[in-house]
Amino acid sequence: MKLKYIPLNDRLYRYVCACRSNADDPLLEALRQETEALGDVSRMQISREQGSFMTLLVAAVGAKSAIEVGTFTGYSSICIARGLSPRGRLLCLDASAEWTAIARRYWALAGVANRIELRLGDAIPTLEKLPRPATFDFAFIDAAKEEYQDYYELILPRIRRNGLIFFDNMLWGGRLGGRRLTQGSGRAIDKLNRKLARDDRVECVLLPIADGLQLCRKL
Repeated sequence: MKLKYIPLNDRLYRYVCACRSNADDPLLEALRQETEALGDVSRMQISREQGSFMTLLVAAVGAKSAIEVGTFTGYSSICIARGLSPRGRLLCLDASAEWTAIARRYWALAGVANRIELRLGDAIPTLEKLPRPATFDFAFIDAAKEEYQDYYELILPRIRRNGLIFFDNMLWGGRLGGRRLTQGSGRAIDKLNRKLARDDRVECVLLPIADGLQLCRKL
């Protein structure tokens, strides 16, 4: 049976990015340019279509509360915050005061600063210290790859039924599904992908968007 997929090239990818709502958002484009000026580290910024996809899904599930592990310069957090219902709240966890200073500035410019709380520090102890009543409708995980499974196990009990968890970089640069993996981050992502497919607590699908988005719905 012929596999059904379309390989992307630069022309087709630009077409994909152009054919989405609010494709010419000047604030997000300004943030992209400032982040790209940081050099190689800018690769941690999510893609344009990822951001649009998250805004759409956050709004579609009527999310009132969200959590993000790995904020970087704020592109994804703005996209999530824009999709939240009125008076919705987003909790952002990140270890870098330098990068999140850029995020704070753009949150204010985007008019979403009053929806976002930032907690600086290592994500795992911060998650462990969250008060028991804290629950979320949506979670986005995009931080240390070898800690993804720990984030998942700490966040899943706090996700409401039918709530969503997004993982970024789940195709690990297209290096999965082939030869034996030697790098710890690649092994961790592959292990988690396989675990999620068997986990009866969630329903999941791995989407070939950017570097791979794993989308999970809590059952």
